[in-house]
Amino acid sequence: MDSSSTPCKLLLCGKSSAENEIAKSLMNNNTLKLPDNVEISTLSHSEILDEPQQNEESFSLSRFMNSLSTNLFGRLLIWSPLLPSTHDLVSNNFGELPIGTVCIADVQYKGRGRSKNVWESPAGCLMFSFTIQMEDGQVVPLLQYVVSLAVTEAIKDLCDKNGLPHIDVRIKWPNDLYLNGVKVGGILCTSTYRSKKFNISAGIGLNVDNEKPTTCLNAVLRELAGAACALRREDIVAAFLNKFEKLYDLFINGGFQTLEELYYKTWLHSGQRVIIQEKNENQVVENVVTIQGLTPSGYLLAIGEDNQMCELHPDGNSTSFPWIHVRQSGHYVFLDPDVLSP
Repeated sequence: MDSSSTPCKLLLCGKSSAENEIAKSLMNNNTLKLPDNVEISTLSHSEILDEPQQNEESFSLSRFMNSLSTNLFGRLLIWSPLLPSTHDLVSNNFGELPIGTVCIADVQYKGRGRSKNVWESPAGCLMFSFTIQMEDGQVVPLLQYVVSLAVTEAIKDLCDKNGLPHIDVRIKWPNDLYLNGVKVGGILCTSTYRSKKFNISAGIGLNVDNEKPTTCLNAVLRELAGAACALRREDIVAAFLNKFEKLYDLFINGGFQTLEELYYKTWLHSGQRVIIQEKNENQVVENVVTIQGLTPSGYLLAIGEDNQMCELHPDGNSTSFPWIHVRQSGHYVFLDPDVLSP
């Protein structure tokens, strides 16, 4: 789908009068830009309220703002019915947007995952990106784990709040979300370094209400609790941002170790045994290692049958899984592509 010739409508909405003033300034100055000179038209929340009533499936900004209880994240919202990429919008306008700004699209046609993979984003998916700024580069790679954990915990909170059975969304390292053995979401965090700070754009894609080609959150929820049960996208985003702000504060003030126990309860890999293949001259030697957890730098920590510890690194493409095994000697061994299948 290529809608680059169609102007992208952006609706700006703030939690308070302060954020609404920022939104007004962005609109009046035509500040927001998209790559490839895609045309943009901007509206305020009050302007769209004068338009014909949206259908039940439309994203409700009022519902989102009423559910949001953060001090920073999500207080300025940019929503679009059709956008090339939420990630591109926040990344390309990072310096113009308050930290914590969130951009949400009903449909996006140039979404992307890790290593420039295309992320399919039809109607029924939840796609959003938001901005973060950090100073310690050593912990920046761990941020994607905090984001992943906030998604799973937010869904649990929503189910509890609404008296619904839990949907068991799990984390597949490093940045995928799985439900009943099927991928339903993914995380993408990108960063640039400027003025001694890391400007980070965090993107989340989550299949909420599209049952094809595999499954979605609401399909599983209906199986568990009946046809009338469903989670709404705006409730999920608000719950995520509420949860993320709390987890992020713990992460920044106490390190990822404050979240490790909860993270390990949510991911798929504790005790998982995987086979690595090492080429030694003309021979291929297979070794079995068992995943123990994460290293301080955020890679997988594993132990071999010889009790030697090692790290497992992704190659930057979480969908094809050619992992690299790094021994303490610095020797590289490629891992079988499918070893981390859930």
